[in-house]
Amino acid sequence: MKVIVLGAGVIGTASAWYLRRAGIDVTVIERQGGAALETSFANGGQISVSHAQPWANPATLLKVLADLGREDAPLLFRLRADPVQWRWCLQFVRECLPGRVAANLRRIVAIAEDSRRCLQELRFETGIEFDSLSRGILHFYTDQREFDKSQGAAAAMRELGCPRNPISADEVVRIEPALSNVRAQLVGGDFTASDESGDAFAFTSQLAAKGAAGGIEFCYNTTVTRLLNEGGKVSGVEIIDGVGRHQVLRADAFVVALGSFSAPLLAPLGVKLLIYPGKGYSATYRITDPDAAPTVSLTDDGHKLVLSRLGLRLRVAGTCELNGYSRELNPVRCEAITRRVRALFPGACDYDDPTYWAGLRPLTPSNVPYIGTTRYPNLFLNTGHGTLGWTMACGSGRAIAEIVSGRRP
Repeated sequence: MKVIVLGAGVIGTASAWYLRRAGIDVTVIERQGGAALETSFANGGQISVSHAQPWANPATLLKVLADLGREDAPLLFRLRADPVQWRWCLQFVRECLPGRVAANLRRIVAIAEDSRRCLQELRFETGIEFDSLSRGILHFYTDQREFDKSQGAAAAMRELGCPRNPISADEVVRIEPALSNVRAQLVGGDFTASDESGDAFAFTSQLAAKGAAGGIEFCYNTTVTRLLNEGGKVSGVEIIDGVGRHQVLRADAFVVALGSFSAPLLAPLGVKLLIYPGKGYSATYRITDPDAAPTVSLTDDGHKLVLSRLGLRLRVAGTCELNGYSRELNPVRCEAITRRVRALFPGACDYDDPTYWAGLRPLTPSNVPYIGTTRYPNLFLNTGHGTLGWTMACGSGRAIAEIVSGRRP
C-alpha cells in the first residue's frame, strides 16, 4: 500500500512515521525546504494536557467582546468580508454552550493524554533530543477573578484524570523561584506535574530525518495545487516540484495534514472543513542569566502566553489574531509580549534582540481536530489541531495510521 501525506509539520511527520511503522510505503509532500518550517517552527513548546480546555467557552467569549478594539488584546478579532470567517464565528459561539464545552473537553483530553504517552514511547525508542523538560506546567494568575474562574476548568480537568491542582501564590514561587520578582502580584496558580515541554521544530526535523533513513520519501520544495477525483476516489495529487515541473503523483490513499491550508485545498472536492487560521505570535530570547530564567514551563493565563525553557533560550508564545492568512508581524503585539516577559523576569534575557515569529494555527470552532475519514474512501484527515498540535501530534499520527490500516484507534 502506498500513502501520500500532504504536509511535513509535526502532525504530517508524525503521521508518516506511524504509517511507515505499520509497513506502509509513505511519501510526504511539503512546500518548504524541510520539515516543521511553518506552524511547527517556533511554537510555545508545551506538551500540555492541562491546557486542553477549548477556547470555545463562555469566559473566552466574554473576554473577546470586552477586548474588541484593543490592538494588543490577547485575543484579537478583525472582522473581514469573509463568509468562512462568519460561519466559523457562528459555530464558535454555538460551541460555547456548556454542554458542548464539556463534550469537547473530554475529546481533547483523551487525544492529548494518549499523545503524551505516544511521545514518551517514541522518545525512548528513537533517542531524539529536543530540549525536553519533564518538570510540569505551572499556570499562574495575577488577577483574583481570573484565578477564581479558572478553578472550574481545573476541577473539570481533574475529573477527567488530568492532575491540574490549585496551589497558593507561595507554592507558585516555590515551584518556580524565578517568579519571586512578581510575588506581590501573584494570587495563586495550578500545577500539572505530568506535563512537559520541548522544541517542536527540533523534534520534528529529527523525526523526519529518522523517517527518511527508514524509507519515508520526503519531497520538499514541492507545492500541492489540487487533488484529483476520479470514480468517487482521489486518484492523485497535482504538484509543482522544486524545479517548476508540473506532475501528478498517484497513491492508494492520501492523508491531508496541511493545517490551516487543508480547508481551501479540500473545498473543490466538496469536503467542507470549518478551519480558520488563528495567527499566533512567539518571541525567542537568549538567556543571559540562567538562574533568573524559569525552568518550569509556565502559562500566564491573564495574558494568554506560554513560556518554555529551551536550553539557553526562552520561548514565549501566545495571543491569537483572527485576520485571514497573513503572517505579517504586528509590532504592537510583539512589543506587548516583550514588555510582559521583561516585567516577569527582569535581567534574565537579552530583551533588546528578540526573534519574533508568527504562525497560523489551524483552529476548529470546537478545538477538536479532524482525525479520520471523509466522503472519499481513500482520503483521510489529520488537521485542525489549533494550539495543541505539538501536544496531540504523536497520538494523532498513530491514530490516523491505524485508521488508514483499517483498524479502530
